[in-house]
Amino acid sequence: MTMRSALFLSVAVALFALGGTDAYAQTPSKTNVQPYVKPAAPLTDAQKQDLKRVSTYLNGLKQVQGRFMQIAADGRSTQGAFYLKKPGRMRFEYDKPNPNLIVADGSSVAVSNANLKTTDRYPLINSPLKLLLSENIDLSSDRRVVSVQREAGTLSFTARETSGPAQGSITLLLADTGSALELRQWEVLDAQGARTRVVLNDLHQVADIPPRLFVIQELSPFKKRD
Repeated sequence: MTMRSALFLSVAVALFALGGTDAYAQTPSKTNVQPYVKPAAPLTDAQKQDLKRVSTYLNGLKQVQGRFMQIAADGRSTQGAFYLKKPGRMRFEYDKPNPNLIVADGSSVAVSNANLKTTDRYPLINSPLKLLLSENIDLSSDRRVVSVQREAGTLSFTARETSGPAQGSITLLLADTGSALELRQWEVLDAQGARTRVVLNDLHQVADIPPRLFVIQELSPFKKRD
C-alpha cells in the first residue's frame, strides 16, 4: 500500500466503512494473516431501533462543517477542517504542516499532497465514503454492524469489515440527549491492530458551502488537468 492510499483509507475508511491508518503514512504489515473473529450475536429489536435513529440522524446531515482531530496509534495528532455536502461531496483539509487534502466531488475521491505535487483518484462508487455521502443510509439492515452500546448520555455502534482492502472495525460514538443525537468521534482498529481515533468539534449545519471546496485540483505534473 502506498503512503497516499494509506491516507485515503485513514480518513475515507475511518469515516464509516472500516480500516484506518496514521494521517501521514502506514507501516505495512509483514504478513496479512487475519485473526479468528468470533461471530457477532444477532442484534436485538431495541438495538435495531437505535440504529434506525442513527440512520435518520446521518441522513439529516445535508450540509455540515466542523473541525476534527485525528490521533494515530503512536499518539501523534493532526487537526483540520471538514465539509460535507450531500450527495457525494466532502472535503478534509488538514492544518499545516500536513500537506494532504482529501476531496470527494460527487464521482471521485482524490488525495492530494501539496509537497509532492501529487493527486491520486479513487472512484467514489467503490469507496467507503459512498455510504456516508449517500442520502438513504439504513444501518439497521447493514450486516457489518456487530454491536450497539448505550451508556449515560452516549450511543455507540461497531461495524466490522472482514475482507477487502479495508479490513478492520470502527466504533462510532454519538452524544445522545434522548431527543437528539450528535456525532462526536470514531475509533478505528485496522487489520494490523493499529488504532486511530478521530474527534469532531464544532459540528454544525450550514445554509450553503461554496462549490469550489469540492473541486479536485490536479497537482500531478504528468496527468491531464481538469
